[in-house]
Order: sequence, then structure tokens, then C-alpha cells
Amino acid sequence: MISTKITSGFFCLIAMLILFTTACNQTTVTSEVDASVITPVTVVNVTHKPVTETIDLPAVTVFLNKSIVRSVTTGTVENISIVLGESIKKDQLLYTIRTREASAMSNSLTDDSTFSFKGRINIIAPTPGVISSISHQNGDFVQEGDELAVVSEQNSLVFILDTPFEFVKYVEKNTTCKIQLPDNQIINGRISGKLPEMDSQAQTVRFVIKPVFTGRLPANMNALISIIKSSKANASVLPKSAVLSNEIQTEFWVMKLINDTTAIKIPVKKGFENNEEVEITYPEFVSSDRIILTGSYGLPDTARVIVK
Repeated sequence: MISTKITSGFFCLIAMLILFTTACNQTTVTSEVDASVITPVTVVNVTHKPVTETIDLPAVTVFLNKSIVRSVTTGTVENISIVLGESIKKDQLLYTIRTREASAMSNSLTDDSTFSFKGRINIIAPTPGVISSISHQNGDFVQEGDELAVVSEQNSLVFILDTPFEFVKYVEKNTTCKIQLPDNQIINGRISGKLPEMDSQAQTVRFVIKPVFTGRLPANMNALISIIKSSKANASVLPKSAVLSNEIQTEFWVMKLINDTTAIKIPVKKGFENNEEVEITYPEFVSSDRIILTGSYGLPDTARVIVK
């Protein structure tokens, strides 16, 4: 009986030694495999250049000055010399009105060939601009003072910028801006003033932006105004894809090469950012530093890499 127990214990000991040896061998193989993993990557150098951070705010075009053309007499519209949307010059003929007296006299003196009184009054443009409204057509009876048309002065066209109150300080410190039109055309603008009242519902402050533009723009056109929020003369900039983060984007880092085959994890702090670039405010990189651009996702600290 004792011999049997010793034999059983001996075989158990042998089995345990075999399992231990196998586990050690597997661990060694796994370590060798992990150490042999080399990730192909591409790298980029840190760029030092001037950068600006902007905010984009909505704006709409309006004509500040509109001249209402009124009839100076009572009578019938005999001729209209303008069309809606036409650009006109100062003193250009707009309307011809036949007075009520002339109509009455012509009806009673139709057989008198010596009577030459026509009674026609010409209405001319008081200012250059664009015809934005026509109120009467040929044959309409009008009284003295009736509105005939509205002339919008083209040089009075401005963009009205609706600015949330927290951004007012950025608009006030700028005198110029960029205007993006609906066709993506970019033109320059000059911030010429601020209206004294806020919008009670949206709680926005309105600024007047004068476009530096020689072409014609219509009223009620929506645009985006780019206002400079901050700028730096010499910032460290990386492509956005070179900066990694955790899932909740509270920690950021880059993978930096310390030699041709080893990359280490460097925590960073971001500053200015757009769709393509990120400013690195900490730590301070030099232009010769090589940062992994592609292939860095999932890499551990002190990873083995090969630069493609």
C-alpha cells in the first residue's frame, strides 16, 4: 500500500514538472514574438509658423440707404423707363406722368390744333443705385406723394453681423475680417460700427461690416464672417492625424522617434486647432523632431517601428 502511494506521488510530481516546463517555454516564445513585432510608420517634422484662430459668425446683406421715388403731381402714369433690378444713374429718367389737368384739357380741346400743352412731368432718379421696388405700372392713376419706386444705393450695402455677447470682445478688437459668400468666394470686409441695441430673443449684438468689393451683391444674402480670435507669430504645428487621444479626449499624446527604430509616447497639450492642423503648446518641440504621422494607432510606449 505504501509503495502504491509513493508511485502515485512520483507520477504527479513528473506531471507537474512537465506542465511547468511547457508554460515556461510558451512564455519565452510569446516574449520572443512580441519583441520581434515591428510596425511600419510614416513620420513628419514639427512645423514652426504663424497661426491664427478664427470664429465664424453669420451675417446678412442689407442696404442702409434707400431712396423712395414719389410722384410730384396727380395724374396718370404714361411711361415707365425702368425695370426691377436695373442699375441706374443719378438724374436718369424713371417715370413720365401726364397730369390730371392735361388729361382734362385734352379731352375738351381735341379739335383745337393750336393747343400744344402736353402736361407731362418727368420723374428722375435722385441718386444712383438699383431699382429694388416698382409700385405702379403704365396707366395707373397716382396722386401727389404716392410711392412710385425704391432705389437702393449700391454703395450703402453692408453685412449685418449677429454676434453672441461672449464673442463681442473678439469683434471689437478687429478692424478687418474675411467674408465667405454662398459660392465660397472670399472677400475682405471692414468692421465699420456697432448698433446700440441687442436682439432681445437671440441676445446678440449687431455689427456693421462694409465689404471691400467692386461687384454687385444683392440684399438678404447670407454669408459667414471670419473674425480673428487669437494669433501667434511662431507656433509649433503638427498635422491633426499625428495627435492621438483617449476615448473621452481628455488626454493627448504623440509618438516620437528617439532613433530609427524606437518610438516613445509623449503627452502633449493642444492650443489652436482646425480641420487639418493642431498647435502643440507643451512640450516644446524642435523642427528636427520626428513624429509618427501614420501607423501610430495602438502603439505602446517604447514601440519598435520601421520608417517607410
